[in-house]
Amino acid sequence: MLLGIHLTLLIGPTVAVPAPLPLLEALIGVEVTHSDEGRSGFQLTFQAGRSGPAGLIDYPLLSLPLLRPNNRVIVIVTFSAIPRVLFDGIITHQQLNPGNEPGTGTLTVTGEDVSVMMDREEKNVEHPAQDETIIALKIIASYAQYGLIPLVIPPLMIDPPIPIERIPVQRATDLSYLKQMADRHGYVFYVEPGPVPFTNKAYWGPPVRVGLPQKALSVNLGPETNVSSINFQNNSNAPTLVAGQVQDRQTGQTMPVQTFASTRIPPLAAMPAILVNQPNVRTSRFDGTGLNTMQAFARAQGQTDASTDNVITVTGDLDAVRYGDVLNARGLVGLRGVGYSYDGLYYVKSVTHSIQRGDYKQRFTITREGLGSTTPVVRP
Repeated sequence: MLLGIHLTLLIGPTVAVPAPLPLLEALIGVEVTHSDEGRSGFQLTFQAGRSGPAGLIDYPLLSLPLLRPNNRVIVIVTFSAIPRVLFDGIITHQQLNPGNEPGTGTLTVTGEDVSVMMDREEKNVEHPAQDETIIALKIIASYAQYGLIPLVIPPLMIDPPIPIERIPVQRATDLSYLKQMADRHGYVFYVEPGPVPFTNKAYWGPPVRVGLPQKALSVNLGPETNVSSINFQNNSNAPTLVAGQVQDRQTGQTMPVQTFASTRIPPLAAMPAILVNQPNVRTSRFDGTGLNTMQAFARAQGQTDASTDNVITVTGDLDAVRYGDVLNARGLVGLRGVGYSYDGLYYVKSVTHSIQRGDYKQRFTITREGLGSTTPVVRP
């Protein structure tokens, strides 16, 4: 690959093992996408020829058991001798393009992260006397064979169900139910590969806005520049307050429900749009039945928090060689060189890694809740 950057591919039906040399020689491109919404995915593109005796019957790559659906694929990228698990997933599709000229045929193998195994059986299951935190831990633990390490963050307001009052019932796949529960609190659920091969972090909680920011994205800074293109969007209509009322199922009293601001911490913008744009902020009517007052407030606040996440959306292309590292989704990153309004810290919503021989690009989407940097400098 590139100087200082090396790609390792593990693949297999039950236990992924290093790919054989002929398969690596046929590999012409790798694309991996990580996002905090929906499952992450990958594409491996191979040159598919029919030379030799084996090609008289079929494409040799199609006869390889390693590229069949439901096999596990692990992609590792090494920067300056430091390995990073870029992806751990399951093959779900194959696409063959024979080509019109000799040597132009390609075989594309597509897959999703190991959470796809959580989305294959719709269930009708009761979870008596268990709140969302306990249910999430229990569901994740049932997929330990895929190396899932649970990281579950309890919501700010927990309402343990009393069996004589209500019993949570799951009528969906495990993955869909985890996301349904997360949406109630403005949370996310995703599976993140690593930190070592054959392990994955299963995260259920608020978007991660704490911790050490990643190396900065640099724009118009001469030799320090690592971003080749960038675009900014400011959606002032995104922030949404929630107002209404709920009839408390326990007391029978009608109680007001109202949100006033986002509770995402720490704030990433000095001028959050939900505050700066007052009194012109959208208000949504609260719609919820069969809840107590605590649950109603938690769900209303979750809607407001989620609405502020994408006020500022930044998309761009990053040169991995100049950057010198893997930009990880679902964390913080600094941006510099654009000016006060758009410089500062952002949440990394998604990253697409495109790897070919001699080239490694990373397309990113980063977001925050408004204009203005909260820090005078970012990590270079």
